[in-house]
This record gives sequence, structure tokens and C-alpha cells, in this order.
Amino acid sequence: MSATPHLDKLNAALSNPKCAQDVSLLNEAKALYDQWIADLDALRSRGKARVMEMVKLLNEYKDAFEVELVMKGGSNFLRRQKGQLKLDNSILEEFLIRLVHPDIVQGLGDTRFLTGPQNAFMSLSFRPRGFSNLDQRPEVVLKTKDQDFVIGTEIHYRFSPSPEFRAGDTAAGSFVLAVLAAECKINLDKTMFQEAAGTAARLKMGCPASKYFVLVEYLDMQPEDCRLTDIDNVFLLRHAKRLPFEKRSIPEEVERRHKEFPIDAEVVWRFVQEIQAFINVAWYDPDEALRRGSFI
Repeated sequence: MSATPHLDKLNAALSNPKCAQDVSLLNEAKALYDQWIADLDALRSRGKARVMEMVKLLNEYKDAFEVELVMKGGSNFLRRQKGQLKLDNSILEEFLIRLVHPDIVQGLGDTRFLTGPQNAFMSLSFRPRGFSNLDQRPEVVLKTKDQDFVIGTEIHYRFSPSPEFRAGDTAAGSFVLAVLAAECKINLDKTMFQEAAGTAARLKMGCPASKYFVLVEYLDMQPEDCRLTDIDNVFLLRHAKRLPFEKRSIPEEVERRHKEFPIDAEVVWRFVQEIQAFINVAWYDPDEALRRGSFI
């Protein structure tokens, strides 16, 4: 998938007939986006200092785009449908891609990996039609799910009932294996949390060593103990609850929320540390069991 999910959503909105009255505003947003990317590319710092500077630029861009352009200048359609158009949460998706950078995360080396939004592996199973079909081409049922952010790789497979892998009786394909995945949410409510927990469980059935996180700007539920689920952690980027319903469409209230609760660079840095720790540790090494004194 694309390494520029937010730019893709801007371009999609520009070509959407329902956004015709917002074309000028969206072109202004693209110019703003270009400046944001140029500023990110110009950074020369490393490690935590780079993350701090990146988050500062992220807050500036989100304030300008989400408040000054969309909330204050956008049409009613754009303001109401920005979530469906993914104009807001795709900003965070594109930002996270830039965190997986050798100037921030150590140990990436020459390993070939995929990152960003991906349609990732959930499960693979076989569905033979009957006993008489056992020696025929296997029917492979592959389940995948769109993930907002992953670190993973593409896996290719071939299955056949014959060792020669004859073309007529061989099933082949590929999928993206996400060893680390994150869901990006502007608002997180109870239903979304439960859905995320279900996704995390399915992800870890396919890859038990994997990690699953949720990154959310505004909380719309009581915090829960995610240790009771397969979610590894939920990061509250703004330390803030969602605005009450009657205030969500008032630009001044949205602006005040942005200013009072900017995305916290320290929380983003904690997420980076999770990535770093995950890359550093051996996920599974049976040869170390005797030395360690345990299987895992």
C-alpha cells in the first residue's frame, strides 16, 4: 500500500464530486501538506530529539488543517464527513511511517520490511469440498484485515497435494504478515475498543510473537485494563476526553481542545520505545531455553 496515505486521501477528496465546493480549500490543504513534509524531511536530529521535533510539526499541521481549514473554512459536508473521508486520522497514519527511521529506531539494518497501512494476515485455513477432493488443488481460505500501521513483511506460499507442485493442482498466493500493528483513532469508544481487542486476538493467533497497539487522540469511554485483552497498550496521545456532542461542531471549541491538549511527544516516544524494544528482543529462540531456564 501507499507510503503517503494522507496525501492519497486528500487527492481522493479532490476527485470526489461531493467535495466540489471545497476544491479550493483542499488545494490549500495540499500546499500545507507539502510544507509539512518538507519540514519533516529537513530535520537533522536523531533519536528522541527528532521525535520531539516531529511531534511539534505534527501538532502545527493538524491545527492548521483540522481547525483552520476544515472546521473554520470547510463546507458542512466536509466537516461532517471528514472521518469517513479519513482526512484526519490518515495524518497520524502517515506520521507513524516516518517514525520507523534509522535516525530514530536502531537495528533496522538491511532487513527488508513493510510499514504503513497494510491489508494484513489474520488466518489461513483449508476447505476441502469432500473426501474425493483431497488429492485435488487445495482450497485455501485466507482472511486479512486492513491495519492502519504495521511493521511486517510479505509472505508467499504454495500448497499442493503432489510433491511436484503441478500447476493444475497448486494453490499459490501471498499475504502481509504484521509482526507489529497499530490502530489509529481520533476517538475511541467502548465498541471500537472491543473491536480492537478482537483484531488483536486474531492477529496473535496467526503470529503469537506479534504486538498490537491502539493510538487515540480523544477518549470516549472509561479506560480499561488492556491486560485482560490481547491489546498490548492504548496510547492516549492528547490526555483528553472527547468533546461533548453539543460542542463538536463549534470551531472555537475544537480549537480550544487542540490548544489545551496537544499531542504529547512523550507519549509518542513511549510508542517508539515499544517498537525499539520489540526489534531488539529475540521473539523465539528455543536454543536459549536451557540457559534461560524457561521456554520463553
